[in-house]
Amino acid sequence: MVNHVLTNGIVRTSDEAVPHGDTLIVRNGRVDWVGERADSPDWGELPVVDLGGKTIIPGMIDAHSHPALVAMSQWHIALPRTDDLDELLGFIRHYGQLHPKEEWPYLYFEYYSPAVFGEGAPTKELLDQAISDRPVLCQDAGDHASWVNSRMLEMLGIDKGTPDPEPAGLERFVRSESGEPTGLVLENAHIPLLPVMYEALGWSPPEYPTPETITPVLEFLSSKGVVAIFDALIESPEVIDAMVEIDRRGDLPMHYEGAIRFRSLADLPDALKSVRHLDAKRVSERTRIRTVKLFLDGTNELGSGAVLEPLLSDDNSGEFGAIQMETDELSECLELCNRAGVDLHIHMVGDRAFRTACDAVERAQRSPARTDHPWNIQVTFAHCELIDPSDMRRPAELGIIINWTNHWSGGYFGDEAIHHLGEARWNRMYDFKVVADAGATLTFSSDVVSSAELHRADPFFGMQVAATRVDPETPLDPSRWPAAARPQAGSALGIERLLRGYTSDAAQQLRITKEFGTISPGKPAHLVVLDRDPFSTPSLELAQVTPTAVVFDGRVVSGSL
Repeated sequence: MVNHVLTNGIVRTSDEAVPHGDTLIVRNGRVDWVGERADSPDWGELPVVDLGGKTIIPGMIDAHSHPALVAMSQWHIALPRTDDLDELLGFIRHYGQLHPKEEWPYLYFEYYSPAVFGEGAPTKELLDQAISDRPVLCQDAGDHASWVNSRMLEMLGIDKGTPDPEPAGLERFVRSESGEPTGLVLENAHIPLLPVMYEALGWSPPEYPTPETITPVLEFLSSKGVVAIFDALIESPEVIDAMVEIDRRGDLPMHYEGAIRFRSLADLPDALKSVRHLDAKRVSERTRIRTVKLFLDGTNELGSGAVLEPLLSDDNSGEFGAIQMETDELSECLELCNRAGVDLHIHMVGDRAFRTACDAVERAQRSPARTDHPWNIQVTFAHCELIDPSDMRRPAELGIIINWTNHWSGGYFGDEAIHHLGEARWNRMYDFKVVADAGATLTFSSDVVSSAELHRADPFFGMQVAATRVDPETPLDPSRWPAAARPQAGSALGIERLLRGYTSDAAQQLRITKEFGTISPGKPAHLVVLDRDPFSTPSLELAQVTPTAVVFDGRVVSGSL
């Protein structure tokens, strides 16, 4: 337990009521005092740590993460980042030659860019050219579409007569005009059929996380200053079993919240029951389940985001994208969540999805049912990539929390969405300044889903991309986009807002403001000591900011003081 005086540094509290200072006193693992050394109370015999000019900030919160998915992705194969289809197929073919089906009976590759197909589309015939002797899946860069070969469709039992999953919506098998599956699967529609394929293969990958596989993911996040996470999609009860066991062992280096998925009003009651059942498994307040998750639309790169104006590409010209439910049904879902006291986290990328969700929240809040059931839930909109200007002030008016994945702010997904949206709409994507300036709570996250991209979960990497609109790993083409920066330059976020979105505002989303989010007297010590002050670090160097010590619940969990 930390009992120290930390002095000769910069203490940034994120608490408007507590001034910044150069000295922090921690007693019995709790913040006792913060301010200027000259004004501090008697230290007594507390050990003194000379920070040597280092900076202390509140422990950071990743408000939309997927630690279990990352843990279960260790066997996936990373594809080269390329827009050359021949290069991509050559890599897949060569990998299959190096690893025969006796060694790897099923190959899972990630990620490909939709731009690799130009004006075409991913088909089973194309993938068959690379490997046809076993099932193969390639996951798209947005993680919402899968490209599979003929052998995989055959072993899954997917053919012309296979129905799409119920309820009808985002999850489907893309088909030709004759009804035959093309090899493109949207929103993981194939997952319920995987056990059939694994049984036929006599082989299966690690399907469930364990404490041993999740712990390295948590340790990485902890080393980057993360002291709380929101798991935005609990795939199975085994995820909670693993997290609870890590907590039981005393090895949990952060607070954990998670969400259970539902797809329609019809299956929401079962999801709410699962929330109560899984939350009851916890052995401490460090693991909580009190949220349900809805995917309202798809992705803008695939043209499956729900939009107000028609899409433009040849394959969906005149269409308005896909939406899982309309205002009436979503409003009823909100009513049901409110009666159950369970929060709602909604994935959305298109402006029609955003407006539909705002309309549903407004309707539910104004319902006559408020007489008997006051509005007491939190609603978070995740991603919100395209927002109509007329709707930007509505989150503040309705109390909606907006969650954004900062490291997407540059060129991570390229400019493929222009193909579907046109340049005018693409240019105003990822703009949250008006939303935040209007008073909405804006939180930040990583949303990484595989080990190949786990390094991008570093909050300071995300801050750099959000502050510059330039992705240092996947920059946009500078011959088209000056300085490889994503438009508009005015949408770049400042460090004060970025830090608040990872600390005090994120604590509000997770309902943990009494313990997390600020450095305030009486709160548990959730702190990060940094090697430099991010407020005086150039925007293009923010990713270099490094934690030297991370304190969770009053104990050092990474680095050293």
